Amino acid sequence: MLSTYQYPVFDYRQSEEQRLGQPQPHTAVVIGAGPIGLSLALDCASRGLRVVVLDDNNSVSIGSRAVCYAKRTLEVWDRLGVAEPLVQPGVKWKVGKVFHGEGLAYQFDLLPQDRHKLPAMINLQQYYLEERLVAACEASPLIELRWKHRLLSLAQDDGGVSLQVETPDGLFAMRTQWLLACDGAGSDTRRMLGAEFRGQAFQDRFLIADVVVQPQAANAADAAIRGHGATLRRLGAEPERWFWFDPPFHPGQSVLLHKQCANVWRIDFQLGWGADPQEEKKPERVIPRIEAMLGPDVPFELEWVSIYQFACRRMERFRHGRVLFAGDAAHQVSPFGARGANTGVQDAENLAWKLAAVVHGDAPEALLDSYDQERTFAADDNLLNSTRSTDFITPKSRASLRLRNAVLELARTEPFARPLVNSGRLSTPTPYVNSRLNTDDAPEAGFAQSSPRPGHPLLDAPVHAGRQAGWLSEQLGRGFQMLSFGPALPLQVGRLAVEVLEVGRDLVDSEGLLAQRYDGRPGTVYLFRPDQYVAARWRHFDPALVEAAVRRALTQETPA
Repeated sequence: MLSTYQYPVFDYRQSEEQRLGQPQPHTAVVIGAGPIGLSLALDCASRGLRVVVLDDNNSVSIGSRAVCYAKRTLEVWDRLGVAEPLVQPGVKWKVGKVFHGEGLAYQFDLLPQDRHKLPAMINLQQYYLEERLVAACEASPLIELRWKHRLLSLAQDDGGVSLQVETPDGLFAMRTQWLLACDGAGSDTRRMLGAEFRGQAFQDRFLIADVVVQPQAANAADAAIRGHGATLRRLGAEPERWFWFDPPFHPGQSVLLHKQCANVWRIDFQLGWGADPQEEKKPERVIPRIEAMLGPDVPFELEWVSIYQFACRRMERFRHGRVLFAGDAAHQVSPFGARGANTGVQDAENLAWKLAAVVHGDAPEALLDSYDQERTFAADDNLLNSTRSTDFITPKSRASLRLRNAVLELARTEPFARPLVNSGRLSTPTPYVNSRLNTDDAPEAGFAQSSPRPGHPLLDAPVHAGRQAGWLSEQLGRGFQMLSFGPALPLQVGRLAVEVLEVGRDLVDSEGLLAQRYDGRPGTVYLFRPDQYVAARWRHFDPALVEAAVRRALTQETPA
């Protein structure tokens, strides 16, 4: 167990329907109280849906799991009101360095553009994340958390899903319109439906070693690492992501280092195919590896040790009637690139607004098919990048090893080689470029390439709303909204009100960055979906075009 963290214990309680033995009708039941299930519950509640979350445990995740959370994920949590308690203790960073042998091969900046509300990345242990998400769910009147509730079976029909649930007090039945499966890579829900993963599993084994290094000792560790030939900032200074190929302290393999909060450092050692998991977890095997890296005179404490392998695979479909899958229950990727939790949270934001539109009668059930279409497309993008990262980190032949090492050597001096270096391409949101919910640009619109196109998420920018300095991201996400650089009027599309944020009237672009990032010529209008993705854009306001684009985003149909 960890020395820097005290695991909470959440109370099991009987629900009223359990006491009475009579199932009550629920709108949505989420299976799994991990980061994805909790985020999905919060997003559904923010859109007026009542949610019950079932989890077979009564605490947060044990051990060292997800570490890095990307800017887009933080924007989702910010919209849900939980980003600040995560960003404040999290370790903020944007620079990554890749080393080969004795020296620096390449470095990158995840957010070279200034003036965004949220950082490019934060590092925060998953148990801190889950604890804060649980607190937010407990504060919501629309969310009920039920601990020590295990789903045993399900059966669905045209009206909903019937569940058999096991608790410390025995079995009872539940009924819900929609079942949202967020129960991880070993999903029982997926097994109950007979829906298998397709993809590949990798044989390479990696060692996770979380170590506590006090700041004064971190300086000594930095000197030791610099003694290996790499010129680095001090470990206690501005954090960076460090990745080594074939370092002197772990020859022939790779090592990844991340700083976490509470003076904990996450180190991933590549071990190779033939490593014995039980032997490699023993302190007498782990400690010498860390001493070789940090230096023999640097004191540290082992916080967590585990061995992992990984897979790159997904379900064929994420929607199975009234059961929808998100996160690791739907897809798995390698940990290099921080794509697991980030991709899952982006699943949740995509699903929540669509489910709310269906439940509230604003869209047909077929809108949920677009969840499957957009998020399987995103999963394939992540799987492709994840597989490429894995192949670069663990070459499968002598020829590919020679090629990789040549790329790393060239990257020291040749800019063209640097984009080829792949130590885990960091998570970025996948644009839904081919989504049927998009309305394409008019050929004559002539938008700048750097501006967000239909299917792309918002680009944040500083604005003033009234007398308050703020950010565009804070103004979006409540429903369909227009961002207008000229006069525009709100619309009513069925039951939906489409609001307008008019620059100069509702927002002040005091630094000029909003117009710059959106190529906001006078008259330009952007239409945003409820998940802050661009649905359409035009060079002038036309209510008929806006209404048609909203209807297309709700029905996937091209208006006549």
